Amino acid sequence: MSTLDESYLVGLIGDGVIPSLTPPMHEAEAAAHRLLYLYRPIDLLEIKRPGTDVGELLRAGRDLGFNAFNITHPCKQLVLEHLDVIDPDAQRLGAVNTVVIRDGAFHGYNTDRTGFGRGLSNGLPEAKLDRVVQIGVGGAGSAVAHALLSLGVRHLVLVDLDPARAAERAEALSEFFPDRTIEGRSTADVPAELAAADGLVHATPVGMHQHPGLPIDPELLEPRHWVADVVYRPVETELIKAARARGCATLDGGHMAVGQAVDAFRLITGLEPDAARMRAHFLDMLERGL
Repeated sequence: MSTLDESYLVGLIGDGVIPSLTPPMHEAEAAAHRLLYLYRPIDLLEIKRPGTDVGELLRAGRDLGFNAFNITHPCKQLVLEHLDVIDPDAQRLGAVNTVVIRDGAFHGYNTDRTGFGRGLSNGLPEAKLDRVVQIGVGGAGSAVAHALLSLGVRHLVLVDLDPARAAERAEALSEFFPDRTIEGRSTADVPAELAAADGLVHATPVGMHQHPGLPIDPELLEPRHWVADVVYRPVETELIKAARARGCATLDGGHMAVGQAVDAFRLITGLEPDAARMRAHFLDMLERGL
């Protein structure tokens, strides 16, 4: 019901979430649908609560009338044991970032996966997906890898500073995508793997304001490559700038940030959000330094 008769109370649980742009993105889109929608960050660092308290916070929120919560670090895995229903894809990923409360029950979803998939499909619709190299297999990386395989990537090479973690994630994904080739590699293998790849996905903190730099030598990139980043602060990372200078098609991290918010908004309200409008608002907030 897209009228002012309907109201929503939503929260974001995690460490350091007060600066997050997700709450204002949701509230602005809700206003466009004439919804009363209040989205509050619940910063574990500010209230001095550990991530293991996520279940208690969910139950308290339910009792206080919250409709839903987004969940971020360090609670995406910890929240699983407190849910009544978990979407199969989120269950396979072992991580939930959206919890919707329906009739008192907690329903868990992962919109990081769908958000990246939506961003890649819309932002790089012509991207060749035969062979892709992904750097980083942490929380965001796991969702991204699942999204890539769901979109049809035939050969996925996972690279991590910890080769054992890359191999473990490759093995886990192979159980769900037995018809694909999924391999774990070390950073030393990047030059050879990129030489044979169609595209590169970067899913580590390198390039963020707090972690400036490049995750690879840009000389490894060729115009035939497409390059996607998950870092969105800044939205124009050094990797995206370097890739574009090399003639590569690029996808900035804002697509995933907006995509996860778009899909979460839909799950929470049952309404179809305007993805282009949400991205425009997101980019405007970044430009204003919010």
